[in-house]
Amino acid sequence: MVKSAITVSLVEAARGGPFVLWDGLEAGCKTAKELGFDAIEVFSLGPEQVDSDELEKLLQDHELSLAAVGTGAGKVKHGLTLTSASREEREQGKEFIKRIIEMGGRFGAGSILGSMQGFWGKDVPKEEALKYLAEACGELGEYAKQFNVPFIYEHLNRFETNLCNRVEESVALLNTLGNNHNVVILADLFHMNIEEVDICEAFRTGAELIGHIHFVDNNRRPIGGGHIDMVSVSAVIKEIGYDGYLSAEAVPYPTEYEAAKQTIDSYNKYFG
Repeated sequence: MVKSAITVSLVEAARGGPFVLWDGLEAGCKTAKELGFDAIEVFSLGPEQVDSDELEKLLQDHELSLAAVGTGAGKVKHGLTLTSASREEREQGKEFIKRIIEMGGRFGAGSILGSMQGFWGKDVPKEEALKYLAEACGELGEYAKQFNVPFIYEHLNRFETNLCNRVEESVALLNTLGNNHNVVILADLFHMNIEEVDICEAFRTGAELIGHIHFVDNNRRPIGGGHIDMVSVSAVIKEIGYDGYLSAEAVPYPTEYEAAKQTIDSYNKYFG
């Protein structure tokens, strides 16, 4: 059965971005528990910002799991990407992500690679950038094995990366890694609405590799605040046998609490 999750951001500089809850881990856990979520997904500046003992207690006290952890601060705060022209910066990026993997791994949560994948351009041609990206995903997926969690690759829309924008491109990327790569695809409904011709067919294309879903409407508001056909999308998510998290990476519209409430109501409507 699919499980519900909601995003908690600890990065004040990113306030206004697509994360629902913004007032710290304790408040986030309290709201998630009150509304009936199964888990939280955490976006932090890095492992040094999260007291893992405190997080463990909060999760236990509120009967929650950790669904996933984000790595985007590696780019937002440190300017690191895995496709930089600088080998030193690429290695620094991987080391940053490994520390995030360690943090999340303690709680059985995978780490998400989104904005840190970077771009190709005049300094790094597309073929070379995709090679760097594939090598990094393979290495990070292998690193995550020791914690029995996958590494989660999220393809983004064309305005956020020019590497992989659609599910079929992510499948092709991961297929270059061999059979035991321990990397899964994050399917984000916001990005899919921009890039996919048919969202349902995209889910079928990635069925065996999709390991995490961002549960958000086409305008990045909570599900129900836009025009994604959730009757069809929920049906195909069930059809492919997906049993991971539906995590709300949405803007807190009109307020954090109302966005959280709308998300869990939509989850219960389509998956409860």
